[in-house]
Amino acid sequence: MDETPAAEAPASRHPGRFWSVRRVPATLLALVLLGGSGLLLYDLASVRAGRPGMRWRRVLTEDLATRPLDNVWTVVAAAVAVALGVWLLALALTPGLRAVLTMRPGPNGLRAGLGRDVVERVLHDRAMAVPGVRSVRVRAKRHKAAVRAVAHFRELPEVRGDVEAALAAGVRELGLARPPALAVHVVRPPRQR
Repeated sequence: MDETPAAEAPASRHPGRFWSVRRVPATLLALVLLGGSGLLLYDLASVRAGRPGMRWRRVLTEDLATRPLDNVWTVVAAAVAVALGVWLLALALTPGLRAVLTMRPGPNGLRAGLGRDVVERVLHDRAMAVPGVRSVRVRAKRHKAAVRAVAHFRELPEVRGDVEAALAAGVRELGLARPPALAVHVVRPPRQR
């Protein structure tokens, strides 16, 4: 029985992004709905008890019954409601957590992820270990890692080749499901006057 190790999993199996919890929008929506439904329930109970309804509800229902649909405030309120609905649907249907890069699945289907800042630090340390590199700036995105290195005593093509090799090895060792493409730029330090 031939089993491939987890480090050499087939590249065609790409796990999707992690879904974010989105506690803040869910909490805000729950609080608004709780407050609104509690207020309406209290008003309904008071009307059933023989008291008149709350003034704001009477004014609101009378205003909505007499106001034309093409009124500016009606259109603005409807647009705000639609925008909030679209925003909540987008939050519900998209995974989020763009700052977490998924790793290849491990044994037993274990999933893990690395933050972009961690990937940037690892690639920064790999590039700084190359002889001749003075400083490095790394920006990791979902599909691309841009690296700008400053070389101070070796030839630029040699430094660039060594930096690319070190970074390629670093990206392989990170075990990302979709390794970012590397864009390496090596320059000389600015001349001091």
